[in-house]
Amino acid sequence: MSILVKPNTKILVQGITGSFGARHAQLSLDYGSQVVAGVTPGKGGQVFEHAGKRVPIFDTVAEAVRQTGAAASAIFVPPPFAADAILEGVDADLDVVVCITEGIPVRDMVRVKRAIAGGRTRLIGPNCPGIVTPGEGKDSHGGCRIGIAPGYIHRKGHVGVVSRSGTLTYEAVWQLTSRGAGQSTCVGIGGDPVPGMSHLDIIKLFNDDPDTHAIIMIGEIGGSAEEEAAEWIKKNCRKPVAGFIAGATAPPGRRMGHAGAIVSGGKGTAAAKIAAFKAAGIGVAATPSEMADTLLKMT
Repeated sequence: MSILVKPNTKILVQGITGSFGARHAQLSLDYGSQVVAGVTPGKGGQVFEHAGKRVPIFDTVAEAVRQTGAAASAIFVPPPFAADAILEGVDADLDVVVCITEGIPVRDMVRVKRAIAGGRTRLIGPNCPGIVTPGEGKDSHGGCRIGIAPGYIHRKGHVGVVSRSGTLTYEAVWQLTSRGAGQSTCVGIGGDPVPGMSHLDIIKLFNDDPDTHAIIMIGEIGGSAEEEAAEWIKKNCRKPVAGFIAGATAPPGRRMGHAGAIVSGGKGTAAAKIAAFKAAGIGVAATPSEMADTLLKMT
């Protein structure tokens, strides 16, 4: 099993005719993902072709869903239009929307957050690498890749990975794969101040997934999401969890990398997050290079 998406999940790509969207649609097709539709307003009726595969393009998400049965989307749309692209996916009752776009105005994301509250659609991102459920084939080919993560580093297995950092997601995955430990699903949730799914949302899904036997959770300074997840893990999680917090050397009050990675009012410090992890029984990696080993020693 896996969480959120499976190898047979049908995917549409919003912004498939742009250079970035087109490139990653190609990579997802090469990975064996079921990309069944593209959406670009004004270009409905055209066809996206790659490696002998023909993907129809539609003007709207609703039409793409009606015609193809797509259940998830990847959004490669410029920041001024990305929030409306997310809401279009919500209105079409998609199960999962993955927004890769960086730089969406916070006010727009507050509007999105209100619209998706309590609804069916689960949002991953924005400003994230997306989600990968590895497949059975060589280099995990035949899995579901939505976003920009390199598919070939994954391997099918039983470790769930959730991270705010894209590059640290890849690092954890590659460490696991190099040690023969595959992954059930890997989720990069992004580091914006108003995200869709949180660490806790993903941890709960991993905890309920019988095919996920252990979890790596990667956080960073800023906000309180990691502490909230740690508190829940302490009381409820039945599986070993290892973690890493990025930004321990960041100067106080300075934003580092992600828009959400800022310490303010004495909250969101690396020290506080690490303390919360330790109190919850989460194995803490001292450096990024130790993430997989820290987990594997616990299993």
